[in-house]
Amino acid sequence: MDVEDAIPGHYTLEVSSPGVERKLLKPRDFERFQGKKAKITLREPVSNQRNWEGTLAGLDEGVLALDLGAGKTVHFPLDRVETAHLKFEW
Repeated sequence: MDVEDAIPGHYTLEVSSPGVERKLLKPRDFERFQGKKAKITLREPVSNQRNWEGTLAGLDEGVLALDLGAGKTVHFPLDRVETAHLKFEW
């Protein structure tokens, strides 16, 4: 950009990334990252719990499946999700 002088005057170029623990916002995000670890916070509890961590196991007709391990899977409507993001394991 400096060679072409595309922006006259002084400027700062910043580049950002959503990172390894990116937010999941749209239904396609949940589909795209199926098989990845995620942390989900619900608006209202399911089984007396609002915070869930597990592996994204699919999205079918607006219902999210989260694999908790040991053969356990929890399902909840996507519209009940308050926040969701990928969970990076160090």
